[in-house]
Amino acid sequence: MATQEHPMPRFPDGFLWGVSTSAHQIEGAAELRERSVWDEFTDRPGRVKDGSTAAVACDHYHRYREDVALLADLGVGAYRFSVSWPRVNSPGGLDFYDRLVDELCAAGVRPVVTLFHWDLPAGLDWLQRDTASRFADHVSGVAERLGDRVHKWITLNEPAEHTLLGHALGVHAPGKRLLFDALPVAHHQLLAHGLAVRALRAAGVTDIGIANSHGPTWPASREQADVEAADFYDVLLNRLFADPVLLGAYPAGLGELMPGDDVEADLKVIAEPLDWYGVNYYAPTKVGAPQGAEIEFGGVSMPADLPFSVREITDVPLTDFGWPVVPEALTELLTGFRDRYGDRLPPVMITENGCSYEGVDDRQRIAFLDGHIRALHRAVAAGVDVRGYFVWSLLDNFEWAEGYARRFGLIHVDYPTQKRTPKASYHWYRELLRAQE
Repeated sequence: MATQEHPMPRFPDGFLWGVSTSAHQIEGAAELRERSVWDEFTDRPGRVKDGSTAAVACDHYHRYREDVALLADLGVGAYRFSVSWPRVNSPGGLDFYDRLVDELCAAGVRPVVTLFHWDLPAGLDWLQRDTASRFADHVSGVAERLGDRVHKWITLNEPAEHTLLGHALGVHAPGKRLLFDALPVAHHQLLAHGLAVRALRAAGVTDIGIANSHGPTWPASREQADVEAADFYDVLLNRLFADPVLLGAYPAGLGELMPGDDVEADLKVIAEPLDWYGVNYYAPTKVGAPQGAEIEFGGVSMPADLPFSVREITDVPLTDFGWPVVPEALTELLTGFRDRYGDRLPPVMITENGCSYEGVDDRQRIAFLDGHIRALHRAVAAGVDVRGYFVWSLLDNFEWAEGYARRFGLIHVDYPTQKRTPKASYHWYRELLRAQE
């Protein structure tokens, strides 16, 4: 097991340590729920690189007791999972989450529920405003059923990626390639977030956040064209989804592009006060002026006619997914958020942080997590109010358009047999948690 020259610094008392998953990526049992946009997407040849689907995935639906026992052995304080909207719509769907929550509570692991993690019911569309109100109704039903035992809630997971990859570039479900015409998807998801916060408050819930993906944007050079392109990218991927939630306003020039008769009224809903703000962090992005050619970046084809181009970050390690490993960028991100939003930024939770590497003796994952947790502690020492950290992910799983080719789990899953094998990183994380007690 990897060792470090210096022991991990201690985090504040009450700091919440956990792991994260999502329903579509692990549950399986697709025949027991309605279809989602991801089921329709994976049915289309060529959409998923290995041709797989999430019909079985990790079979967590049937094996949840085994997985909760692994959580208890790991020693985490919390488990972040998502509730599948298509499953909730199906007979007995909420019964499964009742059983899962009961099992977690009995094991002493706090359930943290994400209410939307990309698996929109087939037939609904984020281009339609009505989807936001339908989501609020869904949230009310889930909170009424689980709210007596679940005391920490997340409205949406990564609306930026769902907008960009699913609706602008078409490489995720629902596979639309709308480019900037996808902006209504962003607005309607944010509106759904605000309506969900109101629905949760009405149900008596008091511990609510959102899980937005963020990372520093680095200009490719100091040339004005590169700086302006990086600023534009930063607005689209960071501020477009943080400013409305935290400031009640869109970045300059974007509000008038949003749909609806009264965007200002919508913004009052979107900016409903939160108890904490979730950050999913993986890597920074280097951005420069357009280069006039389509390029592949991180498995995504970036069109040539975008007003920016994403560049490679060199001289740093890469994960098996090709993502740069830059722990210090997490410190930069969090201190930058504190400086930008000031007292409008509630306490922060790192709701996802992880990496894709092969193998059970995954020393590279240990080094990744060690570096990022230390970087997180430096942000805490610099005065950022961070309350928790969740590793992505508990299990190897269905990694969206990559299929089963990418392994993010602390636990190896042999998909033909569904055998679970804790990796070296699982044991490392368990020891870290014990040392933090």
